[in-house]
Amino acid sequence: MTDGYPTSLGTSDADSISLLGQNLTEDLMGEVGFGELALWLVTLERPTPGQVRVFEAVLVALADHGFTPTAIAARLTYLSAPDSLQGALAAGLLGGGSRFLGVTEDTGAFLADVLTRNPGQVPSDPDDDAGWDALALRAVKGARSAGHFVPGLGHPVHKQEDPRTPRLFAIAEAEGLVGPHLRLYAAIGRVHEQVLGRRLPLNGAGVCGAALADLGLPVELLRGFALLARAAGLLGQLAEERRRPIGMDVYLAVDRAATYVPPDPEPPIG
Repeated sequence: MTDGYPTSLGTSDADSISLLGQNLTEDLMGEVGFGELALWLVTLERPTPGQVRVFEAVLVALADHGFTPTAIAARLTYLSAPDSLQGALAAGLLGGGSRFLGVTEDTGAFLADVLTRNPGQVPSDPDDDAGWDALALRAVKGARSAGHFVPGLGHPVHKQEDPRTPRLFAIAEAEGLVGPHLRLYAAIGRVHEQVLGRRLPLNGAGVCGAALADLGLPVELLRGFALLARAAGLLGQLAEERRRPIGMDVYLAVDRAATYVPPDPEPPIG
């Protein structure tokens, strides 16, 4: 038997609703923005205005990026099942993985791991670019020798610079919230060419992961924030699909371009 199920989030009775220890209707509705509430729900501490600004900048940066696979999946699911808006939204969210949206979590986790495994090599001076560069160089070399990609480097569309990256750095700098994850990420941007032999842009989703990690959010939850942002974008995609549908054209374009090829022979067994 249990004495109860403890929660620090929401409870209700016949006359009121409480959330985070506040009266929902009197203290929160009309007083707290959705981004602020989302951050508060995870950290259980009311964020500062600067933290809210950085957090909401991340949400805006990740909300929509055009006809990505997640948006196409949502639109085609809606075409197939217009009675299931939730299914179309879910289809788009389920596509958030290592290539789209998941980069936010992967980058944050990579940076956090480097910082955790090298505590004596993390510069005590946040402006010690040489020290950050040395740590970043070891991190990139380690990933390369292990045969791993460095998450957050490169973008399928923005080949020279992801325009979200410098803007988010500037916002975090203005709010005094450039922490070790963002500093290490910036250093990776400066030194990776020495190891990889080519220069790649710092991915906007990657800088979002670094910024969220510097807000003290658990790296295991960072993909959730990317999905939270993309849910808004997908809802916009579905609203546009109702106004100006393209799903049928996408389906027919693929269907009419399909060509039969005989299957490859099965490899011999044994």
